[in-house]
Amino acid sequence: MKILWKYYLREFFKIFGIVAFGLAMIFSILDLLDKIDELERGRLTVMNLGSYVFLNIPKYLYYLFPMMLLICGLFIISQASRYRELIAFKATGGKLRRLFLPFLILGIVFSLFGFIIGEVIVPDFAERTLELKKEILKSGERVAFQKGALWMRGTDDSLVRIGGYIPQGKIIQNISIFTTGEDRVKQRIEAENAFWTGQKESGGSWKLRNVVIYDMEKGAIQYSPELMFPSLESPDFFGKVTRKPEEMGIGELYNYTRRLQSAGFSDRKLLVDLNSKISYPIANFFMLVLGVSLSVIGRAGGGLFAAGLGIAISFIYWFGYTLMLSMGYAGIVPPAFAPWAVPLLFGIVSFSLFRQIPE
Repeated sequence: MKILWKYYLREFFKIFGIVAFGLAMIFSILDLLDKIDELERGRLTVMNLGSYVFLNIPKYLYYLFPMMLLICGLFIISQASRYRELIAFKATGGKLRRLFLPFLILGIVFSLFGFIIGEVIVPDFAERTLELKKEILKSGERVAFQKGALWMRGTDDSLVRIGGYIPQGKIIQNISIFTTGEDRVKQRIEAENAFWTGQKESGGSWKLRNVVIYDMEKGAIQYSPELMFPSLESPDFFGKVTRKPEEMGIGELYNYTRRLQSAGFSDRKLLVDLNSKISYPIANFFMLVLGVSLSVIGRAGGGLFAAGLGIAISFIYWFGYTLMLSMGYAGIVPPAFAPWAVPLLFGIVSFSLFRQIPE
């Protein structure tokens, strides 16, 4: 039994490694080609291009895991079924469900690994990708992230610290502005938040609320309910230098959602994305179980047919999953239910088929 386990797992990892990393590389290169018009305005080198492709590979691996596990499970077990290996195993008194036990454990491992990639690796690599893009475009010297805050240079050369940015309302939270002289800070401005005024990105300004002004030279403190600050970049700039929800971890996205709610914004899309961070990795387990079960129950045939069947099922899964997410974004179904509907449906089907595996 252990010899068969090692054999099938070795074949599984061999195919999975080649196909998954190969497709992730292809998708990463396509992403680079899509962004090349934006990046060519900066200083491109072969090293920069290679780094960009490398840093995007974990993101695409995260998205490809369910499909690759399904296809590889179908391929390996269908080949074993085609060459009568499973019949020979049953003839010796072996139990198929016990033979497939390592694949169940492997599905759990890949689900946990998916959580780790989505929570740790993808956000870290996304931040590195953002830094690389700023380095290529020569904008890195104006923006930096430190301890959860965004530091940047104002257009008047002042130093600005931003605690958080809410794109839905074009709001900056917990803003500090430091006006410097030759060798010291001349003035410090603290504001609870700032709102963008004006309809167009280039035709507006930031209005600070609940402002405290510390004049370091005069040693005076001044309070003001509002203060215009035109020397800060427009909201369009913040959209480019901040990470998207899909590039955040569960904890970071949860805190971001809480900040929005505290500011009076309830974004259904973020609630859907937050739940999808949990539901998506679990699909790795369901898809691998489905692939193994279909190979035996449905007699998937040769390797090419099994791969085609896996692609077709993956397309159905993606179509249903994205449809439910869109319905969650639109408020047609509850945000907490939308990301779970299709994974749970596939989970019920996969376990139902697994129980039908003939012994």
